[in-house]
Amino acid sequence: MNTNEIVTRFAPSPTGYMHIGNLRTALYSYLIAKHDGGKFILRIEDTDRERLVEGATDVIIKTLEMTGIGYDEGPIVGGEHGPYVQSERKPIYMEYAKKLIDSGHAYYCFCTKERLDKLHESDATGGYDRHCRDLSAEEIEKNLAAGVPFVIRQKMPLEGTTSYTDAVFGEISTDNSELQDQILMKADGYPTYNFAHIVDDYLMGVTHVVRGSEYLTSTPKYVLLYDAFGWERPNYVHLPLLMGKNEDGSVSKLSKRHGAVSFQDLVSFGYLPEAIINYIALLGWCPKNSETEFFTLDELKDAFTISGVSKSPSVFDFDKLLYFNSEYIRKMPFDAFKAAVAPFITVALPENVCVDKVLSLVQGRINTLAEINDKIGFFAALPEYSDELFFNKKNKVTPELAREIMPKALECLTAVCDWKNDALFSALSELSATLGVKSGAVLWCVRIAVSGMSVTPGGATEIMEALGKEESIARIKAALEK
Repeated sequence: MNTNEIVTRFAPSPTGYMHIGNLRTALYSYLIAKHDGGKFILRIEDTDRERLVEGATDVIIKTLEMTGIGYDEGPIVGGEHGPYVQSERKPIYMEYAKKLIDSGHAYYCFCTKERLDKLHESDATGGYDRHCRDLSAEEIEKNLAAGVPFVIRQKMPLEGTTSYTDAVFGEISTDNSELQDQILMKADGYPTYNFAHIVDDYLMGVTHVVRGSEYLTSTPKYVLLYDAFGWERPNYVHLPLLMGKNEDGSVSKLSKRHGAVSFQDLVSFGYLPEAIINYIALLGWCPKNSETEFFTLDELKDAFTISGVSKSPSVFDFDKLLYFNSEYIRKMPFDAFKAAVAPFITVALPENVCVDKVLSLVQGRINTLAEINDKIGFFAALPEYSDELFFNKKNKVTPELAREIMPKALECLTAVCDWKNDALFSALSELSATLGVKSGAVLWCVRIAVSGMSVTPGGATEIMEALGKEESIARIKAALEK
């Protein structure tokens, strides 16, 4: 293993959507490698054949592409350690499992499913009684020659303790008496996750294994395999749990009941990949000597260190993510915003409405891209509204005052030739002075008339500029009929 270069990997199972916890693991693995100019590998762990979901590998690859997490080796891009899909590496694992049998660290187990089921019925822990651990060489050869199905199990030490040091949680120790003789190779010839990732990490030169803290107590089994092969152990970096807020104010492990917890769901709800990445980077990591929470991916590469990773669980706060997303939307170049929001627009804007002006009004006033239709719907069609909407306490507007203002506003605006925001605002300001009322009163009345809403993205004159003169005048005439 070349310890001069940091090598990390992201090794998801293609079993469905990309959970936020998995994405954080990918991000941290990537940042640990790239902070020091190292290598990041993508490996697909598909040996659990019963849980495979068609298309899930494409989801993984697409997610990394959308978030900017590029991998140096893996499916599609290739590399010197391929193949990068475990099912395509099947012959490798049996070879290494047999090396462990030869060295006395593993053994053939010929127990039938029926025997194991009975064993589990009598032992609620589901443990194995090591029935085949000490079979004679003759019995083993006889069973193999007869084609008796088998699995290969790890021969755990029965006494003492196994310890390792985690970069985040420190020294972790487990009594060997608590370790089960886990299966390494299944009867179908496929390896278990517990074995395959050890062999692959070693062969691919992985120096730092990054994963969730739920694996803290499993890792002693893994370091025993490294020791059995005589391989140098990698550095372990276990990440804090991700929690979600429950309705009663408590927290529990983040799951679907807390809301959208997959990257795909968040994107479909109008969250930007850049905002998602920025936010989840802070779920378990604290930047040092920084006065900002906002980081580009390149800035994260520079700032990220393992020492900044916390032991404490992190709570996924949708309100905080919403804040991040709104800030990212607001700061986007307009053309980028226009392209990003386009797939979310379902309302049909009239030809005379200036789409760019509408979108520029909305950009700084939405939290997610999916809010776009609610914000611009009134541009497509004037909603039904009551004349009670003209009431405005701040500007002392009543429907009666509106009836006096609106004919004058119609006359004033009809005479405006330069249908731009500044000219429209100037004309209505002069009208308010002439009528002896607050300019806010005139603008309120006109805004209600052209939008039919009390809360709008932009003021009266901005809305009219986007609507165009013909539509604006038509809406004001409709208001007069109320």
